[in-house]
Amino acid sequence: MTSRGAGTAFSRKNYRLSTEPEKSKVTGIVNSRLLNDYLHRVFTNADGNQPAAAYRKHLTFQNLQEHLERLLAEENGSEDSRDQVAEGRLGPSTVVLDHTSGFEGLLLVDDDLLGVIGHSNFGSIRATTCVYKGKWIYEVLISSQGLMQIGWCTLNCRFNQEEGVGDTPDSYAYDGNRVRKWNVTTTNYGKSWAAGDIVSCLIDLDEGTIAFCLNGMSLGTAFDNITRGAGMAYFPAISLSFKESVAFNFGSRPLRYPLGVGRGVEGYRPLQDPPVADLVKARKLLGYLKNVIHVGIDVTEGKLVEKDTSMWQLQGEPTVLITLAHIFNYFSPLMCKVYLVEDVLMTFLLSILERGGAVEAHPLIQQLLDLMWLLMEEYEVHECLKQLLMSLLRAYRFSPIIPDLGLQIHYLRLTIAVLKHEKSRKYLLSNVLFDVLRSVVFFYIKSPLRVEEAGLQELIPTTWWPNRFTKEGKESKEVKEESAEERLRRRAYERGCQRLKKRIEVVEGLQVQILKLLLNNKDRGGGEASRYIFLNKFRKFLQENASNRGNLTVLCPPEYMVCFLHRLIAALRFFWDGHKAKTPAALSSEEAYVPPQLFYNGKVDYFDLQRLGGLLSHLKKTLKDDLAAKANVLIDPAELQAVTMDDLDEDEESATSAAQSQRPSAALAIGGALARPGWLSSPTLGRANRFLSTAAVSLMNPRRPLGTLEKIKVRTLSVEQRTEEDIEGTHGNEGLLLGRPPEEPDQPITENSLLEVLDGIVMMYNLSVHQQLGKMVGVSDDVNEYAMALKDTEEKISRCPKRRRDIHEELLKSQKVFSEKLNHLSRRLAWINVTIYSKEKMQDIYWLLRVCIRTIEHGDRTGSLFAFMPEFYLSVAMNSYSALKNYFSPVNSMEELPGYDETLMRLAAILAKHFADSRIVGTDIRDSLMQALASYVCYPHSLRAVERIPEEQRISMMKNLLAPYEQRPWAQTNWILVRLWRGCGFGYRYTRLPHLLKTKPEDASLPSLQKPCPSTLLQRHMADLLRSDRDLAPSFLNSVLNQLNWAFSEFIGMIQEIQQAAERLERNFVDSRQLKVCATCFDLSVSLLRVLEMTVTLAPEIFLDWNRPSSELLLRRLAQLLNQVLNRVTAERNLFDRVVNLRLPGLESVDHYPILVAVTGILVRLLVDTDVQGVKKQEGGLAGDGAVMVQMAAERGQGALMPGKLVLAPGKGKVYEETDKDGDSE
Repeated sequence: MTSRGAGTAFSRKNYRLSTEPEKSKVTGIVNSRLLNDYLHRVFTNADGNQPAAAYRKHLTFQNLQEHLERLLAEENGSEDSRDQVAEGRLGPSTVVLDHTSGFEGLLLVDDDLLGVIGHSNFGSIRATTCVYKGKWIYEVLISSQGLMQIGWCTLNCRFNQEEGVGDTPDSYAYDGNRVRKWNVTTTNYGKSWAAGDIVSCLIDLDEGTIAFCLNGMSLGTAFDNITRGAGMAYFPAISLSFKESVAFNFGSRPLRYPLGVGRGVEGYRPLQDPPVADLVKARKLLGYLKNVIHVGIDVTEGKLVEKDTSMWQLQGEPTVLITLAHIFNYFSPLMCKVYLVEDVLMTFLLSILERGGAVEAHPLIQQLLDLMWLLMEEYEVHECLKQLLMSLLRAYRFSPIIPDLGLQIHYLRLTIAVLKHEKSRKYLLSNVLFDVLRSVVFFYIKSPLRVEEAGLQELIPTTWWPNRFTKEGKESKEVKEESAEERLRRRAYERGCQRLKKRIEVVEGLQVQILKLLLNNKDRGGGEASRYIFLNKFRKFLQENASNRGNLTVLCPPEYMVCFLHRLIAALRFFWDGHKAKTPAALSSEEAYVPPQLFYNGKVDYFDLQRLGGLLSHLKKTLKDDLAAKANVLIDPAELQAVTMDDLDEDEESATSAAQSQRPSAALAIGGALARPGWLSSPTLGRANRFLSTAAVSLMNPRRPLGTLEKIKVRTLSVEQRTEEDIEGTHGNEGLLLGRPPEEPDQPITENSLLEVLDGIVMMYNLSVHQQLGKMVGVSDDVNEYAMALKDTEEKISRCPKRRRDIHEELLKSQKVFSEKLNHLSRRLAWINVTIYSKEKMQDIYWLLRVCIRTIEHGDRTGSLFAFMPEFYLSVAMNSYSALKNYFSPVNSMEELPGYDETLMRLAAILAKHFADSRIVGTDIRDSLMQALASYVCYPHSLRAVERIPEEQRISMMKNLLAPYEQRPWAQTNWILVRLWRGCGFGYRYTRLPHLLKTKPEDASLPSLQKPCPSTLLQRHMADLLRSDRDLAPSFLNSVLNQLNWAFSEFIGMIQEIQQAAERLERNFVDSRQLKVCATCFDLSVSLLRVLEMTVTLAPEIFLDWNRPSSELLLRRLAQLLNQVLNRVTAERNLFDRVVNLRLPGLESVDHYPILVAVTGILVRLLVDTDVQGVKKQEGGLAGDGAVMVQMAAERGQGALMPGKLVLAPGKGKVYEETDKDGDSE
């Protein structure tokens, strides 16, 4: 069937028709009478009735085509008239965005010219068609919920980067971000919109009104008495800010909220007329197809029978097959049109699943897909499937949230049914799901912004929020007994959350089913199994997101990544444990890890991601001998050639010129095609490859290349050429596990392909999931803030005098506002806790943490080859622990997770060993390790984990911490030592400085604001190291003294500049950055003094044992610095006093107390230890200048301590400190 719809004849010879009744019993080919009855039953008239047998024409396959054409031509006259240009509209019949002249600013436009992304401050664009008479409607699919103004404008409207639609006299707009309407001036209007909403824009030029609908609900008339008359015609138009995105539907697809009763849009027409004639024809043909499914032929009895449509099968009946071939001859070309696919085919397939039951209970869809592949041309099947998946994705993403999530479930079930068909699944995987569509959307569950419309009030009728927070935002120490009313509210709220959770779990289960189909590796019929196609596409997806982290229009939105990660983990563990059940020797998913050979054998591409040891090219050159000796891997000499910067530049320039030479001329005319997909653009999240710019004359290429055109060296993925054998391996070929090092156990782990999926999951978490987990905590923080505000308001109401009714009424209004806001937020928080922070999601992140720990441990055993491991494994280990500790509580506690203490200890061992690992060269990852260790020692539970690691590792960690401060990030090292000491030093038991106790901290959860939890075990290790290693102590202390001299000198220089600025007559503002640096230098000085105090206390002989050659020099240097500090800080009305009294914002931590108690602590320990040891004043005692300077410093410091004072008990070697009652010192 090379031509469709005309001139095709089906001969008797080809189809072996028979008129002999007895032959039908043998061959299954029916006689002419039964065939005539069958064809008349299938191909009914337009009214659905069959003419009487005496009056109807005898049908055979010879005249069926003529009969079918006559049926399809009925009513064509009336339909043709409807296809004519409608009155009141000017412009092309196909309405798109005007990418030639109707825009302002920088914009990215989709291939179909219906989706647009803002790429400048406030870009504007209008459509190609305008209206001047009648009632018209178009829809806008909101892809992001930011600043946009959507509506209508005239040709005379002139927009710029500050003024858009609604800001000029003859333009009108609705802004759901600010909930306002715009026409030069602005007033409140409508409701707030969210990503996934649909805005309907209506204009009535007969009455002169403009209105808007949100998800089919009318927002009321926005404007009336709009300008009409000669020369006045209105275009659909939009203005949107940077990164915001929408997609238009002018009528090229069925309107999501079409004209209907009760919606307030009666009589409105879409700007683009639907293909009415094709629509009628497609519906007729679908009716004939349904008749074929309903009517069966009983050959033995010679009669027609009704069949159960749900179990219909073709079963090789020639008569039925030829009948279907005639139908598909006309039906196939129609199924290439998006409107007909969405309105006819998708609606029919959905109706099949409406009967309920599992997807497997409806094999009819599989049979229909078989027919499509059999009776349609290949290009027609491809286009039809592509449009069907696009329609399903669009419908899923833009369906409103309803209490039972029925709409989302409906579309996911059909998606599963389509993907269950093997040939369709493989085509969609290879060409559509990751290339044309952004199928990750199928795994996303959007969060409702308006909880009322989502039905959360019915699901969760009772709201509740915790009241355990103090005014500082920290959890209250006092556990208040819950009242009976609060207990009832909490339990009702929890029951509502459980109801919501069960409904969301249904959607999540369907999403996991989709991934299980895509990860099927048993469907090898007709080519490569689905899993290996998925692996290649998944790797390219990761590459796009890893290589374009600065270009937000290219990246997959992080909220999609979070959902995708959890569903992929569920599917992966299903297959992993399934393989374990078949292969008992393999590891279970609870023991999963990525073997180290994946990082260096070249079977998995890590793009340009940094390795622990630096660039891959450098590692291949420096470690080629280790690779050959340990892993039996030989590097191709061609890969070892040095790549100079000139070579890189030439490669990049040639790649850029090659890409430009491949652009179509149409794209060049509008600024060039962008090579990467735009995630935020169309409702299918397809490719946005048209760049519009009014910044250049005649729409030339922009002078400044944007993010996607930045020079990035990206290697071509080798995975595209891989086969199943390359991944899984065969006899004598280990596939991905090639090059196993001797340290790696010779034991099966799982299927190799699952290892690559696991590796991709870890990379996904690093790319954007962790960032999104931290972002969504903001809702919980809002609940806490409003709860504290409500509690404070209720306390004020109880204290308000009865005579002040005015104040009482205002307080009641505030109470009502806070209560309503809390009701809204608590329901929204319930949704977020279920979809993002549930116990199951927490277990996924915990599982990922354990995977990373095991992977790092296995990699560490390989010695020098550990340098090949990508940095993101260490990052994910640190970040996933941080997420578990900070983001999932108090809903779920990390301490309840199985094996929590062991996991904490193993992570502590990794941090302790690798923060100073010479195999790790990246500055950023080394800093991250140091910061993670610094945070670890701030919390009692994690600090105890550090103390539980093997003693050898603890001592090695302390030795690395005591290395000289020069040539390394010493501030974090110093901070770790300070945290190990805090709580033991002189006046050093405070959590916050005494003079700051009455102020609210910015973030009470910061590590620096945790209660002191010193480690006497690690202090003992430090003391032993300083005593035993005579070279370590002087080098360490000299470096500390050097940094103290620098930090305090910098601090003094800065406060001099601040004081000079404050004394000038003219008004001066001190730069906030300068104040921050000044405060940082002060804090560093205090922390360095505390480390010196720690050293003096733990190992005083370093300064006082004159048998050590460096003692006198160290003591003299120490005394000099202490005198310098005291000189600057204790003198009356000095520079330090004046700056402190200015109370500048940013210098809150700069005060007498912290620095003086640190100095005093050092002096006291020196004096006390000297007295205790009975050292003489002259020979063998505190000798020379050092002794004199220490005594002078002590005398200078005595009595200078503020806000307390120092009391020395002569002859007893004891020191007492008196402080204000607000302090925590003893």
